[in-house]
Amino acid sequence: MGLQKHYLRYGRSARDHILGLAGGGRRNTIVKTAGDNGHNSHSGHGTHRRSDGGGGGGGEHGGMPNLTNRPTPLSMLISQGAKINNHRLAVIIIGIVTLILGIMLSTIPWLDYFILKNLRLWNDTLSFHYWQRPGVIRLTKVYIYNVTNPDEFLNGEKPSLTEVGPFVYREDMQKVNVHFYDNQTVSYQHKKILQFVPELSIDKNTPIVTPNIPLLTLTSLSPKLGYLLSKTISVVLTAAKFKPFINVTADQLVFGYDDALVSLAHRFYPKHLRPMERMGLLIARNGTLTEVSTIKTGHHGMEEFGYIDRLNGLDHLPHWHNPPCNRIAASEGSFFPPRDITKSDMVYLYDKDLCRVIPLQYQRGVQKDGIGADLYILPDNSYGDSSTNPENECFNPSDYEAKKGLQNISPCQYGAPVYISNPHFYQADESLLDSVVGLKPNKSVHETYFKIQSKLGVPLEGKVRIQLNLKVTRAKDVYPVKDFRDFVFPIMWLEEGISELTPAIRRWIYLATVFAPIIIPISSYLMIFGGAFAIVFIFVRAYQNFVFARDPTLEILEMGRRSLRRGSSFIAQHQHKFMHRDSYTLLKTVPGDLLDDTEDAIPIMTNNSS
Repeated sequence: MGLQKHYLRYGRSARDHILGLAGGGRRNTIVKTAGDNGHNSHSGHGTHRRSDGGGGGGGEHGGMPNLTNRPTPLSMLISQGAKINNHRLAVIIIGIVTLILGIMLSTIPWLDYFILKNLRLWNDTLSFHYWQRPGVIRLTKVYIYNVTNPDEFLNGEKPSLTEVGPFVYREDMQKVNVHFYDNQTVSYQHKKILQFVPELSIDKNTPIVTPNIPLLTLTSLSPKLGYLLSKTISVVLTAAKFKPFINVTADQLVFGYDDALVSLAHRFYPKHLRPMERMGLLIARNGTLTEVSTIKTGHHGMEEFGYIDRLNGLDHLPHWHNPPCNRIAASEGSFFPPRDITKSDMVYLYDKDLCRVIPLQYQRGVQKDGIGADLYILPDNSYGDSSTNPENECFNPSDYEAKKGLQNISPCQYGAPVYISNPHFYQADESLLDSVVGLKPNKSVHETYFKIQSKLGVPLEGKVRIQLNLKVTRAKDVYPVKDFRDFVFPIMWLEEGISELTPAIRRWIYLATVFAPIIIPISSYLMIFGGAFAIVFIFVRAYQNFVFARDPTLEILEMGRRSLRRGSSFIAQHQHKFMHRDSYTLLKTVPGDLLDDTEDAIPIMTNNSS
């Protein structure tokens, strides 16, 4: 019963010290016992009184330990006895730091901050190196329509077209003459080098029969020049033996061949309308482009991140007179405003060859190489008449009857009546498809689309697919083309874009958008749990040490009890030996005046044999 009360008092005292309670009553009383001070065994008159009082101690050292001298809660956690426990202190500090870090990681969106910091364009950021020279494999695939019945067409039949291709060119692209400005924009010029990829292509010297674009461009303008001038043009063209269809190779049609009419136009046209020296559909795409673009870096907001701010110093396209046709607020294809921030279902793309900004509309979420992305496609009313899309009205000349799916870009083509559409007249007016033989629209092959990562705005995959058409106006007074009726003639279509990112870029995007959003919450919760566990563990150990710690006085008493038990056992075991021994007392030899009747006598045991 006494032992139970003993531990009960320890438990109550430990609770009060750990919780920092100022206890009262019996829990904080100093427990004293009547000590045995000065009580030692006497042998006759030889008992000697010790000056230190001997015994198990009275006052504060008697019986139960003094609980009021126990350490405070803080010292009890970090110390053991009078010494600081470095291991326990280290665990407490690590636990608190880990707990705080875990809470911060779980409440502060530092991952989004880190992503945005490196996503905004600036010198030496990750996004800058990707933007300045992407390193991705960017392919341009060209498909040319070969006219198999040119004479029959001139006689009134539908043209029979055969798609020839692909002719694949790898585009090595980088941005040069880069300059950052204080208004958080950056200017640059595109440098593009197209290299033929024979292993992915058919022979680039494949012969092609195609409409004579320079000739038909000139004759389409002749009705506006009057009868006399038209006849003059007819005589000159007839004498030079120009024909409405020509035979060229695919490589010549794409990257240039000599043409007398183009040479004359290059020499005498005004500078702002002057074409290249040679005729080629993609001849202007090789080398450093003259166009200087200025885009927004994202430091003033991500809503227009990567969008064009200026083109050659202008805030609009000079080819069109009215908005929204002359708008330039669009991406050049490297970055788009992240949808996670803008919450918008529309992004915009500018391509110099398209001579306009095209919209891309969000469809659904998709996966690309294990990375989440948003699928955007070109809306079906992007090109054509204003009845389905009022914004198209400013693209078409007043004398043109617009058709769905057909877009005028002649101001960007030196006045040539060039119109764009989706390949094979996909999503275009049915009359355009019915006027030719050999075209088969296919959504999966002919649709323009982009897969854009919603958090970063980086395109993981994208294909711009466009068809170039020549809108021919009949010139009945020009003899070489008098039988060439009014017609929208498909010339070629091309696909440009990327299918795969480089492994290094893909790893960074995967870490930022897939791995980090999963591992960081798990890590933060583990840190919170680990830190809390470490702190609770130290509290429990401190409580246990306080309750079950042995007071020095109790330890001394326990040692005395053990010594007495061992002595009693020894005497009981050797009692028969003591009965056969002689005993005598050897007195101390001391001066007489110092001899006291209370002096202790020391018994000496001797054997009989001694």
